[in-house]
Amino acid sequence: MGSGHHHQLYRPGDTPVHRLPPQCKLAAVAGFALVVVATPREWLWAFGLYALLLVAVALAARVPFPFLLRRMVVEIPFVVFAVALPFIGFGERVSFLGLSFSVAGLWAAWNILAKATLGVIASVLLAATTEPRLMLLGAQRLRLPPLLVQIAMFMLRYMDVIVDEMRRMRVARESRGFAARNVRHIPVVARSAGALFIRSYERGERVHLAMLSRGYSGSMPVIQDLSASSRQWLVAGMLPGAALVVLLGTWGLA
Repeated sequence: MGSGHHHQLYRPGDTPVHRLPPQCKLAAVAGFALVVVATPREWLWAFGLYALLLVAVALAARVPFPFLLRRMVVEIPFVVFAVALPFIGFGERVSFLGLSFSVAGLWAAWNILAKATLGVIASVLLAATTEPRLMLLGAQRLRLPPLLVQIAMFMLRYMDVIVDEMRRMRVARESRGFAARNVRHIPVVARSAGALFIRSYERGERVHLAMLSRGYSGSMPVIQDLSASSRQWLVAGMLPGAALVVLLGTWGLA
């Protein structure tokens, strides 16, 4: 699959993190997330150490902190939900600055914010240091269901094409004086969405037939060596390994 598309999450670089095979980074992030989720919410300082581990990875990958902050906007829905929990929670309540908070809601909000934030940062670092195409090939190396990997590959490849088709349709509507201003224009937008779906479906059929005529048998050829050495697996395992050490150490002190 080609990689000539612009992806805002990926930052090209030549750092030790960038050079790791994608399957190693995927496994490392998944392992780190499992450790974070398994950490009891009361172990506050453990979450601080997890954050320091991610800071170390960001420094090693030369990913600027403003870049991380901008890409973390995806977490806003979780933040809004978490902020509401102390106000709508039940049980024991405490007062602060004239406001009443639920103790259970405060703990739940902290649990969501801490774990979601660490997971989002780890995912952003993964995306910033791994090309999307290579990430999918890494998932294939990890024996994820081949059909899901193939669907994701085609979605990645043709997402820009579909978005560009949608842009052309919008320009065509506006060139004829149409501008969606109220609910009365919803039917027009809905018909445009239906036409876009039909065009995308027909394009998919044409692409599939073209691939079959060129010998496609259910899997895309991989021309890049993605094998990982024991040393690379060891380096990638340092993140979840260090997080596991923190978890076990905190468990022993608790």
